[in-house]
Amino acid sequence: MASKSSVVTLPAKARARRSVISGRQHLAGYLFIAPWLIGFFLLTLWPILRSFYLSFTEYSLLDDPTWIGLGNYEDIFLNDRIFVQSLKVTFTFVLLSVPLKLFFSLFVAILLNKSIRGISFYRTAIYFPSLIGGSIAVSVLWRNIFDLNGYINHVLSWFGIPAVGWLSNPDTSLLTLVLLNAWQFGSTMVIFLAGLKQIPSDLYESASVDGATRWRRFFHITLPMLSPVMFFNLVLGVIGSFQMFTSAFIITNGGPANSTYMYALFLFEKAFKNYQMGYASALAWILLVIVAALTLLNFALSKYWVYYEAEGGRSK
Repeated sequence: MASKSSVVTLPAKARARRSVISGRQHLAGYLFIAPWLIGFFLLTLWPILRSFYLSFTEYSLLDDPTWIGLGNYEDIFLNDRIFVQSLKVTFTFVLLSVPLKLFFSLFVAILLNKSIRGISFYRTAIYFPSLIGGSIAVSVLWRNIFDLNGYINHVLSWFGIPAVGWLSNPDTSLLTLVLLNAWQFGSTMVIFLAGLKQIPSDLYESASVDGATRWRRFFHITLPMLSPVMFFNLVLGVIGSFQMFTSAFIITNGGPANSTYMYALFLFEKAFKNYQMGYASALAWILLVIVAALTLLNFALSKYWVYYEAEGGRSK
């Protein structure tokens, strides 16, 4: 009888021991993720919910929020001409800068996808500008380059070309920001380069044996196999371009004649210059809806041009 009871109690003790160990492991896991959870709720989720509430209020930081319902949204869509102008400028910037950045990134990635001496140095040197990103220092440098007495006009003077007011002319001011965004192509280039490394070399070898030219190999092998990477860069590029702020603020401050008045700059001035926090919150949520809608549109259209090798064809 004693042996039977010991047989019964031993598994029970083992289960209890495993339960205690499992509980300790779970507790340790919760402790490890607790800082992230606290940061997420306090610094991300709570501000999001708070801004959503404030978008329906009139709030100037000095007084308590006053509920006005859809008043901010009605004022934005029906009465605010600057809102329309900032959207127009931002959409123009996105349409110009994103394709240009993708083109330069892919072009440079193809050049760097070579097995030549010193290629690591070239990759590092070309990627280096992306380490400083859209910093204030880069914006100041860019402003000096395109200033009326800047380096670009100095070079043009060598060829007898008169100075151009790149930053003071509404027709060219936005172009300077587009070029700056395209110049910061390092991260996008690295992603393209990683995608190029994943394309099997035997595909190119088979195409060469069949007599395919370099252009045919590019359009029928490289682009289709690289389309998922291109789609990824496209989505990130659109989202990032809608958040353009630092360069527009430092280089042109929205001018001249609001030709570079980006949506993010408009939102910033409403919040921290005019102290219209409720109005700015409504602008932020409108921007979220616009970016989300464009992202969903990109995903919907991707099935017509993005090729996934694992599925044996285009995305479904």
